[in-house]
Amino acid sequence: MPVSASTPDDAAVSRQETPGQPSATPPRIVVLGTGGTISCTHDSSGALVPTLSTQELIDPVVQRFEGNVIVEARDIAQLDSSSITFDDYDTINAAIKGTLSDPEVTGVVVTHGTDSMEESAIAADIVHNDSRPVIFTGAQRPADHPEADGPGNLFESIVIATDNSARDIGVLIVFGHAVIPARGAVKWHTSDPLAFATNAPDEPPRPRPLPKVTFAGHRVDIIPAYPGADASLLNAAIDAGTEGLVIEGMGAGNVGDALATAITSALKQGIPVVMASRVPRGNVNPLYGGDGGGLTLSRQGVIGAGCVHAGQARIILAAAIDAEVHPQTLFDV
Repeated sequence: MPVSASTPDDAAVSRQETPGQPSATPPRIVVLGTGGTISCTHDSSGALVPTLSTQELIDPVVQRFEGNVIVEARDIAQLDSSSITFDDYDTINAAIKGTLSDPEVTGVVVTHGTDSMEESAIAADIVHNDSRPVIFTGAQRPADHPEADGPGNLFESIVIATDNSARDIGVLIVFGHAVIPARGAVKWHTSDPLAFATNAPDEPPRPRPLPKVTFAGHRVDIIPAYPGADASLLNAAIDAGTEGLVIEGMGAGNVGDALATAITSALKQGIPVVMASRVPRGNVNPLYGGDGGGLTLSRQGVIGAGCVHAGQARIILAAAIDAEVHPQTLFDV
């Protein structure tokens, strides 16, 4: 289930000191806009299209703070999050890092589409080595919906970004009155305002942030396991030049015999393989023998994804490849 967060009162904005900022100065939050439903309205045909700038998103929200918080808007991109690429992760991460280079900034909020928010959040978390909060949020309903959820999510994200309790715990997703760590987050509903849940423990451990990751130029593929799956998809990924594979396994991390044979072949070629699970809840747990059993594959070198699902595992594996660190160090924490 999602992690509940108490709905903040308009006046209950905590103050904190940041480098170079006197305690009497209101917290300063920078909102980075990257697109998504939160910035969309309906066109004449009924289709959703991005129309709102980040400044237009924050204007009605800022009024609720009555001058107690300084909020700035910066447009970074106007992305359909289902089309986000590795290049875009680099763009978002650079914008976050550049914003936090200003010691007077208290925290950062990133508005983002929900389709791939969990991937962008973990991509940011992998390199986030600053104590200040970075929060991803968005909307399930467009801005012209009579019950638009974007303004409320944005307001609560800004409140959390000013709170000392959000420091030193990595990147967060704030959505539908829930506060969720990036690691283990997953979009669990296509339309419910409470869009995200977590498969992680209450306080998931974080690996030490990597000093630098460039995602652009890398390729990591996700291969689904299902009854009767053969080697064709995995072999196609290898032929296309994949540098790493994430297997979306069955149960606690198992595959059929034919796919297991292909995984063994990939390992022998030096291609790292991570095992995730298609099951919504629970960790990957290598228990079973047999050619496709999780224990057998683990003994051959397949890395368990722990609590993260395949989408986030792909991002973590790509980061490990770029940083030239063993992927196990980013999963086994």
